[in-house]
Amino acid sequence: MSKFRVAAAFLPIALTAAAPAGLSVDSLEALRAIDLRLGTIGYRLATANAALCDRQAPITGALFHAIAQYDRASEAAARQAFGFATPVAVEAVVAGSPAARAGLQPNDGIVAVDGTNVASVGAPSSVADRDAVLAAIARGGMRVRLDVVRGGAGRTVDVAGVAGCAATFEVVLGPAMTAQSDGKVVQLGVRFFERYRDDEVAVIAAHELAHIVLKHRARLEAAGVKGGLFGELGRNARLSQRAEDEADRLSVHLLYNAGYDPASAARFWRAHGGDIDGGLFRSRTHPATKTRAAAMEAEAATLAGEPARPSIPALVVERDRPIR
Repeated sequence: MSKFRVAAAFLPIALTAAAPAGLSVDSLEALRAIDLRLGTIGYRLATANAALCDRQAPITGALFHAIAQYDRASEAAARQAFGFATPVAVEAVVAGSPAARAGLQPNDGIVAVDGTNVASVGAPSSVADRDAVLAAIARGGMRVRLDVVRGGAGRTVDVAGVAGCAATFEVVLGPAMTAQSDGKVVQLGVRFFERYRDDEVAVIAAHELAHIVLKHRARLEAAGVKGGLFGELGRNARLSQRAEDEADRLSVHLLYNAGYDPASAARFWRAHGGDIDGGLFRSRTHPATKTRAAAMEAEAATLAGEPARPSIPALVVERDRPIR
């Protein structure tokens, strides 16, 4: 949704499409650590804000990936780092999540989901295998039975999900400060994790999740808002700025509900907004950084005295109204 450039039911975090060629074991382990950082942030935001989302899904905190996502030049290192006894495996598990409590572990190979065997169906350098497993898991509802292989031995793990916003969070590789959502998926660039603490990354993730909660992609499309060069002009820019302002203000409540400091949003944008929105060269589809920070600061003031969680602002009803 945003101009800067993160599977639904069980909060999988994984590389978008294929990983770059020739990654080392150390690089892959570093990427796993970054995926887990985003997974933990996403888990907190999604589960704490379930009441704000009209599309919910069972969330376990398990992160999945597939060997097919890795280029041939990286395949040997991926197998060394992650095992991949089966085409799809557990990449990481969010601490304290239902998956962790059930005993699911990193590198567990997924043999079957609710009794249906997992088979490789995707072409190389794709996430098709991962997504097929995620779809099977989602069909299981709030409880799912996973047959896994660990250290050459098979076992069954029963996982009971918790309700959360139906949103996928993914890490995007590359040098760009990517942050966007398409109504279902939140994507954050790896550079955010190199530059900022997790509580700061959470500010960006909450903004993108707010776009999903408020259905901005669908509402803007219904309003006929155009992208590209025309998106910077007139009505297109005005409505896009409206969506960004709504997401900024709602993100404060999403952070608060997840146990983050709601004042952190305004602080982050005052300190780092110029690094992200391009300063003088920012897109005109977005408000100026100072304007954004002021709006988030004012929204945080409404939470003075720490009202009960979850905080559900009147802004949420906007998602069912035309954007104008």
